[in-house]
Amino acid sequence: MAVRAVRGATQVEADDRDQILEATTELVSEVMSRNELSTDDVISVIFTTTPDLAAEFPALAARKLGFHEVPLLCASEIAVPGALPRVIRLMAHIETDLPRADVQHVYLRGATALRLDIAQ
Repeated sequence: MAVRAVRGATQVEADDRDQILEATTELVSEVMSRNELSTDDVISVIFTTTPDLAAEFPALAARKLGFHEVPLLCASEIAVPGALPRVIRLMAHIETDLPRADVQHVYLRGATALRLDIAQ
């Protein structure tokens, strides 16, 4: 098995706890599904939010999905002028037999604009 990193991002309409949890749940679920992962395959997950999101920790959504023994970390992105607002990002470190080229990175909602080359 190899260690790989999976990237993903999503966007919410407002700095609202329920929206952050819903969007993060959707994002984590899609990353897990598209890469055929279980929580046992996940080494750790780093979540970031743009500085305009502070109503909730995105990691809470992962905990509610069963990531009880997975180390999770939340951080704030740097405030780059003109950057896409209200974005939640993740980088998950996983153990998988997938070749690097077959790892499915997931960009949802308005965050598809961040990576038009790989957004589904």
